[in-house]
Amino acid sequence: MDHLVRSTPLQRGEAARVVLDVLAYFDETTEEFVRRRHRELQSQGLRNEAIFERIRHEMPHRAVAPPDLSTRQLRRLIYG
Repeated sequence: MDHLVRSTPLQRGEAARVVLDVLAYFDETTEEFVRRRHRELQSQGLRNEAIFERIRHEMPHRAVAPPDLSTRQLRRLIYG
C-alpha cells in the first residue's frame, strides 16, 4: 500500500480501499463470479442465452481461470 501512496495521487485511505477491492475481486469464487455477472448482464437487458455465452468467454480471462463450464453447468450455478 505504501507503494501506491508514493507512486499515485491516492491518499492512504483511498489506496487501502483500492487494495481491498482488488483482493476481494481475486478472492471471488467461480460460483460468485458467475452469479454476479449474470445479475449484471441481466440488468442490462440481456437474455440468458447471450449471458451464458458471454460468461463462458470471460471466465478464461480471470486471474486463475476456472474450468471450462458448459451452459448447463452455468445455469446450475445460478439457479441451483
